[in-house]
Amino acid sequence: MNKWEKLFHGEYANRRRILSGLTLEQVLETRFGQTHSLYAELWHTVLWQNLLLKPDEARYEEMWETGLRFPQDSAKTLQEWEALVEEFLSGVDLALDWTTSPEKLALEVDPGETMADVLRGLAVHNAYHLGKIVAVRQMMGLWLA
Repeated sequence: MNKWEKLFHGEYANRRRILSGLTLEQVLETRFGQTHSLYAELWHTVLWQNLLLKPDEARYEEMWETGLRFPQDSAKTLQEWEALVEEFLSGVDLALDWTTSPEKLALEVDPGETMADVLRGLAVHNAYHLGKIVAVRQMMGLWLA
């Protein structure tokens, strides 16, 4: 495992495992005092991942103007949750694709900020939200690791 894979796959449980084995009711639940449901945490994570890996200036500006950081609506079906999980996981693959060459990593995305800088921040952000998901699953009795 190279250093980039280690950053994105980390020293913790497999991402797919963290996000699997849940019902729609469980991913929408907020009874433990958490601010956001598991669905909202992952939705937010996917939003940031997409903004960083597939730059869309208009979407970014809209997000900042409206204050949109978490979803306005909840998933209506389990398939919607599962699609979000797959979007997240494919985004991780896209992030790792950026690490395949020194030229990609050195790409300056903002003055003084390279794609390598962006990817390090993304790995930390993803790990933070996956940690929150595991913590909530533990409170729900849905994580026995």
